[in-house]
Amino acid sequence: MKKWLVAAAALVVFGIPAAYGASSQGTPKPATAAQAQGADDKASKACKAERAAGADAFAEKYGTNHNLRNAFGKCVSGKSKDDKDEKDEDKDEKSNGAAKACKAERAAGAEAFAKKYGTNHNLKNAFGKCVSGKSKAKAKG
Repeated sequence: MKKWLVAAAALVVFGIPAAYGASSQGTPKPATAAQAQGADDKASKACKAERAAGADAFAEKYGTNHNLRNAFGKCVSGKSKDDKDEKDEDKDEKSNGAAKACKAERAAGAEAFAKKYGTNHNLKNAFGKCVSGKSKAKAKG
């Protein structure tokens, strides 16, 4: 009976602090509000500058509720969305441009195209290799 009591006491004395230390070491720190909002910082600054130019006109332009008090939030979310859409269009333009160039090259001569870009045993991966190669070249240049 005494052995069990000693073992339980040792577990309490040594086990709990060790378990607490191990669990708190691996937990990531939560992101702060400033870090989470870092992506909208550019839009926020643009909206602040626009609001400083004329608060009433700003509220009329962006406000949607009965007292137009939500104008700043609507401005930031709209500008953030516009920035995201522009980035997506740029990305699509780069990848579509490479695909169009490869289609044109393949149309000029499919067999030569396959020999030039194909790397597997039947050269069926030629189009993908062409697009990825041209996309990488555009990204570098």
